[in-house]
Amino acid sequence: MTATTAAQAADIVAALLFIFSLAGLSQHRTSRAGVAYGIGGMALALVATVVVAARDVSTGAVLLIVLATAVGGSVGLWRAHKVEMTQMPELIAVLHSLVGLAAVLVGWNSYLEVEAHGAEQTRIASELLRIHHAEVFIGIFIGAVTFTGSIIAFLKLSARIKSRPLTLPGKNALNLGALAAFVALTVWFAVSPSLGLMIAVTVLALALGWHLVASIGGGDMPVVVSMLNSYSGWAAAAAGFLLDNNLLIVTGALVGSSGAYLSYVMCKAMNRSFISVIAGGFGIEAAPSGDAEQGEHRETSAEETAELLENATSVIITPGYGMAVAQAQHPVAELTAALRERGVTVRFGVHPVAGRLPGHMNVLLAEARVPYDVVLEMDEINDDFAGTTVVLVIGANDTVNPAAQEDPASPIAGMPVLRVWEAENVIVFKRSMSSGYAGVQNPLFFRENSRMLFGDAKQSVEGILRALSATDTGSAASRPGPRTSEQPSHA
Repeated sequence: MTATTAAQAADIVAALLFIFSLAGLSQHRTSRAGVAYGIGGMALALVATVVVAARDVSTGAVLLIVLATAVGGSVGLWRAHKVEMTQMPELIAVLHSLVGLAAVLVGWNSYLEVEAHGAEQTRIASELLRIHHAEVFIGIFIGAVTFTGSIIAFLKLSARIKSRPLTLPGKNALNLGALAAFVALTVWFAVSPSLGLMIAVTVLALALGWHLVASIGGGDMPVVVSMLNSYSGWAAAAAGFLLDNNLLIVTGALVGSSGAYLSYVMCKAMNRSFISVIAGGFGIEAAPSGDAEQGEHRETSAEETAELLENATSVIITPGYGMAVAQAQHPVAELTAALRERGVTVRFGVHPVAGRLPGHMNVLLAEARVPYDVVLEMDEINDDFAGTTVVLVIGANDTVNPAAQEDPASPIAGMPVLRVWEAENVIVFKRSMSSGYAGVQNPLFFRENSRMLFGDAKQSVEGILRALSATDTGSAASRPGPRTSEQPSHA
């Protein structure tokens, strides 16, 4: 078997491993195996790439590839070890930006190589040269949009810039105009390629990527992360065509299509169309008065909440980004175990867009070893709130906002939400009465059956655990001890 044949076989196996990885990551119980498949596939793909490169380039170039792989892998391991779960969305956005930048650089390199050596020396048939030019242009465009869009997403997710959407006059016309200009430039470049057109499409795509994500509000950020994931996949596929790398094409198509489908699922969960998400985000109308209170709220304490939970028959916990910020997932898992020991039915209701990226809450709960069978999606648990004694809203806001169903004028009108207000009692864990990430005030806070438990979510949950523990200690102390032989019998 030649090195080329072995590399091709390795590419096929790696592609299958990536497919198995996606299948494994679709369920909690198989997610660890899915990660292992993905790691194995990527390791095999890197080895195959080095083997193929060794055939066509010098030893020095191969050593540079190995060095770059080692440096990149070391940086990746370091960041993976250091990153907090709350920083995972912005880390993913940064990684997407690197994929986009790589696609831009590959496109530019491919164009310059053809210009420097000609189509014949670069093994491109003359009749396919225009197709190659179109591939270069499309690859650069997708990559550049992904690059700047991901950078803006990172800045918003990390609160380095405000999450409020940018509203330039005629923003939709600007986006459509940029797409029309891209199509015209692509045709022009395919017929008569030039360096000026390359610069023009790069600048156009960078500006469009910035404007697309800057125009999207905070409420839509989970969809944005998924959308950029899809863009990065198509950028990788475009780079695969330019590099004549079948594995990169397959991998990019898998990432692009899965990201697109996930974006569709997220938009459906928010009752939004994908086009409307790109056009603008939640909170545009509500931003000026998003923090305006709509009545009188009632406060509670950890001790009162503990007493309420102790007397409950069923509890549903709805987590949100605030739980991630407070790193409260482990105390929440302890609280779940303590209540279940008391015979209380405890379940979790997870909204599809809870957190800052799809699956954010599921990962946090899995990290804290919350049993998979008590973590339910919105559609599975929404009808059960009416028969629930207590709902704990820990750091969630927009995903439990009744205005989505009751206020047609609300910016989030029509968005499916967790109907927590139907429960007998609702305890909302928040630091303040401020509006959520979408900039929309929540009428839930002012309902008769709602109580606000202000403070850090982790400290609040730990306070509830201490109150429950104190109750257990008091109950044990009040029970008579075992009778000794010196104690008289009163039979």
